[in-house]
Amino acid sequence: MKKSVSKVLFTLCVLLSLLLVSCSGRPAAGERPQDTAAALKLVQSGTQGIEISVLPNYPPSLLYDQNELIALVEVKNRGNHDVEAQDCFVQISGFDPNIITGTFNGPRSCADTAGGVLEGKNVYNTQGSNNQIEFRSSNVALPPGVFEYNPTLNFLTCYNYRTTANPQVCVDPLFYQITSEQKTCVPADVSTGGGQGAPVGISYVGVDMIGSKAVFEINVVNLGGGRVLSPRADIRNCGQASLEYTDLDKVAYSVQLSGGSLIDCKPRDGMVRLNNNQGKIVCTYNIPGASSYQTPLLIDLDYGYIQSFQKPIKIIQTPR
Repeated sequence: MKKSVSKVLFTLCVLLSLLLVSCSGRPAAGERPQDTAAALKLVQSGTQGIEISVLPNYPPSLLYDQNELIALVEVKNRGNHDVEAQDCFVQISGFDPNIITGTFNGPRSCADTAGGVLEGKNVYNTQGSNNQIEFRSSNVALPPGVFEYNPTLNFLTCYNYRTTANPQVCVDPLFYQITSEQKTCVPADVSTGGGQGAPVGISYVGVDMIGSKAVFEINVVNLGGGRVLSPRADIRNCGQASLEYTDLDKVAYSVQLSGGSLIDCKPRDGMVRLNNNQGKIVCTYNIPGASSYQTPLLIDLDYGYIQSFQKPIKIIQTPR
């Protein structure tokens, strides 16, 4: 009798444990607030977005023709913006499509085999997510009389990305009218070095008070190793001649200030052009009230990005 009661109690404990595990939800980012703050700092900093590389010997540096050619591209989202399938593509160029065929001849989504989304880093995963894409040419065929072919394969990634920055600024509608003892803060420029978890970021925000008006000079910088594209550019086939001069170095922006009313933002079309990888946004807000205070300046940047690397290979004729 005692054994049967013990078995029943043991079974109930197991069932209760399973129920608690199934209802526990997502694990916490840290046991303490300090842990979560440290994870957030990692997520909200950095200058990387989508990074690609090839696995060793895929493609090989040397191979015979009439053999299969395979390239395995590893795609990593090292920024903090989630990328959907239609917003990121990998493409290989630099070869004769009559010699190397198959899936080498078209773009592939970065999120292929990744469930449609390539997630960026977050407090639960501060490294971001990875995916692997296979390019395959089932038969490499050299033309008659050609004994050697030496193409340099150009691996490109083109993607749309977003940067979110919220530097804390001090505003003071009565900057020249009250004593320093009455102020909780003094308006000053804000440095935001280290990036915001994306290849394009804000390096600093200049803050000036003109009466009850706050003027913010926002410096936008290309911090990555690639080229900035307009968010309206066609990224699906950017390895070919689909990009124009008007597609280059343009960033769409949005700026908001909690508690302030917008007077004007320049450039007025909501698109800042980068020159030597830098550009400026100047926004003016009317600040109500009669005392200084600190508040976040909410900045969103939307853009495309193109990055590439090369790998030379040699194809030689199979002995006959």
